[in-house]
Amino acid sequence: MANTYIEMDTLKFLLFNVHDLKEVLQQERFAEYDEESIAMMLDSVKDFSDKELYPYFKEMDENPAHFKDGEIIVHPQVNKYMKEGGEMGFLSGPFSYEAGGMQMPSMAVNASAFIQEAANNHLPGYIGLTIGAAELIVHFGNQFLKDTYVPKMIAGQWGGTMCLTEPQAGSSLSDIVTTAVPVGDSYKINGQKIFISGGDYKGAENIIHLVLARIKGAPAGTKGISLFVVPKNRLDEGGNLEDNDVTTVGDFQKMGQKGYCTTHLFFGDKEDCTGWLVGEPNQGLKYMFLMMNGARIAVGRGAAAIATGAYHASVSYAKERPQGRELQRTGKKDASQEQTLIINHPDVRRMLLLQKVITEGSLSLVFLTSRYQDLSQSLPDAESRAKYKLLLEILTPVVKTYPSEMGITSVNNGVQVLGGYGFCSDYILQQYLRDIRISAIYEGTTGIQSQDLLGRKITMENGKALQLLSEEIRNSINESMVHESLRPLAEKLGSKLELTQKVLQSLMGYAMKGDYQRFLADATPFMEFFSTIIIAWQWLDIGREAQKALISGNTNFSAEFYENKIHAMQFYFKYELPKTTGLSEILMDKQALTLNTEKQVFA
Repeated sequence: MANTYIEMDTLKFLLFNVHDLKEVLQQERFAEYDEESIAMMLDSVKDFSDKELYPYFKEMDENPAHFKDGEIIVHPQVNKYMKEGGEMGFLSGPFSYEAGGMQMPSMAVNASAFIQEAANNHLPGYIGLTIGAAELIVHFGNQFLKDTYVPKMIAGQWGGTMCLTEPQAGSSLSDIVTTAVPVGDSYKINGQKIFISGGDYKGAENIIHLVLARIKGAPAGTKGISLFVVPKNRLDEGGNLEDNDVTTVGDFQKMGQKGYCTTHLFFGDKEDCTGWLVGEPNQGLKYMFLMMNGARIAVGRGAAAIATGAYHASVSYAKERPQGRELQRTGKKDASQEQTLIINHPDVRRMLLLQKVITEGSLSLVFLTSRYQDLSQSLPDAESRAKYKLLLEILTPVVKTYPSEMGITSVNNGVQVLGGYGFCSDYILQQYLRDIRISAIYEGTTGIQSQDLLGRKITMENGKALQLLSEEIRNSINESMVHESLRPLAEKLGSKLELTQKVLQSLMGYAMKGDYQRFLADATPFMEFFSTIIIAWQWLDIGREAQKALISGNTNFSAEFYENKIHAMQFYFKYELPKTTGLSEILMDKQALTLNTEKQVFA
């Protein structure tokens, strides 16, 4: 295994320089923090990850979580990580002081989580879902629920999950059938849930499940779904834990992320499972989306982290592996020469650069959405908060999807860099490839995210979110035009904004006619088109900050560091951005080849 899984200089450059964490820290909500304290925190997270996460990465894959004698057996490091993570503030970071948290900016929280996920993506999910479940209780639960569950969850003593999917429903949540029958001030819960990450494991004192269910007599479809807190163990009148009739009936053995358990749960097998309503009846899906949106950003962040670890493993291998001779300009090779390292071969360099631009562009997008999240919560005036909330809304499906889909492409190229060894378990690339594959499925598949982007976010408030986003991009273009070396790239990005308008005009024609099936049929190619442009914007910002640092003689990082960022930006604009031209042709083509017809195309 490579001994490097992240480059802290790149993380800090993106966080502090490109996305200006300082502006966020100037808001009253984050007055207790400054850049120095955040940097020290991130260094301590890196030191912790070096010792407590990264050394167990391969081991957790080789000794996966598994179901035995009615329990999920996990690696011992899981319980240790929950306990020590609680002590280090990994769970309490995003919560307000009133909720017992550290009130840390989302940008810093996501930077910390990214480091951990790059070190070992099998562990942070246990903490991430606990945070999400506790956030739901804080936002929508009554005081009893807050006092009973949140303190121990954010201390790392109790875990948390979200329980949505059922065997017959899948992603179609309108079809869930888990029931809730009122009994006094609580409810009797009955039903089953599948694919529950971190759903239960040996050694966990308690797991607090956030469960979607239907109250008897509720409306059909998504309008009749309510949200409940259903603990694995409930508190009796004496404050002691007792069984709450939540049964683990099995687990799912996965191709990757094997140390992160995924369970099948049954609620109320003995008709003695108690749940407590969160908020109002029939508002469960609305509430759950608060957690799901945060989870979608987390999935993109995790995919970016996995791809980053794979990138560094690829680079390390390429710097050590001799093979072949360099091709001379004449087209000949000198067989008498010693073998050259494969990093000197142009096609290997192309694959490594592709990995680099995907991973760093993805991390930049994670920090951008985190910045929007922070500003939408902390700015003093309502109009500005609303602006950043819209920007966050339109980019959430993108930040979930681009790192996931292109992260798979990135790691796949890493396997190719290693050649035959990449396919062997002796080397870590195959594990990264297996681990990242779930990212395009987690928390809403790529198809679901793409329909959300095109069908909801692009059109929301008569296109206001898209208008605001376009203004943000044009501001970056205008700032970049000042630098002569960046002007051609800025102009290219500007032309892609114009192309986006042409594509949307073509697609909107179907929506105007009421043909929404045709309008959304190519939502996934649109996501690829749109996100490729968004990442070009990120790289223009990265390149501009590097250029400004070189001009000013900034020595926070080396001149070579800044020059490498500019080189990567140029690579993205040459090799990736032009792909949008072909995608635009697909999107504006009038043929409808994927719609269901009477023709037996799969016969």
